[in-house]
Amino acid sequence: MRIVISGTHASGKSTVVSDFADRHPEYAVLPDPFELVDEFWDATSAASFVAQLGVSAARLHPDETEGSLIAERGPLDFLAYLRALDDLDGSTGSRELMERLTEVTREAMQHVDLLVVLPLTPCDEIFVSDDENLPLRETMNDALLDLIADEDVIGHDLNTVEIVGTRAQRLTALERTVDVFRSA
Repeated sequence: MRIVISGTHASGKSTVVSDFADRHPEYAVLPDPFELVDEFWDATSAASFVAQLGVSAARLHPDETEGSLIAERGPLDFLAYLRALDDLDGSTGSRELMERLTEVTREAMQHVDLLVVLPLTPCDEIFVSDDENLPLRETMNDALLDLIADEDVIGHDLNTVEIVGTRAQRLTALERTVDVFRSA
């Protein structure tokens, strides 16, 4: 099974991935693409998100990573960040670029069995400091939730689930969801 954990920054993705991987070592773990791009891209920018979208899309292809995997972030995350930046300050660039990145995202998501989205909710017990760019965090969350409802982007066959709650509740929900899809 190929799982992507999506959500805005400081939404609990790393924790869910780590907790799941500890209990399911048969899954390859694909870290946040931010860790795989040049440190030149440390600043929040459209160029950084484009680079991360490319990395996250490429690694989902079965020729790149075979077998069962759990990925922290997929190209959908970065498409949502780009839309959020556009909503906040219009900095994403051309319409043609966004169309091309949407197509890259659509193609990459065909190699995913389960998309798990961690939407922002007050019950998740995640402390976020003011230096986390809260406007971008909220706007990206909204853009991501819009994208998961768009079959033109994610397709109509992708199994998608939103998981909320405490750390333990999220892990339990993820494991139950994986069990359901594996047995189907």
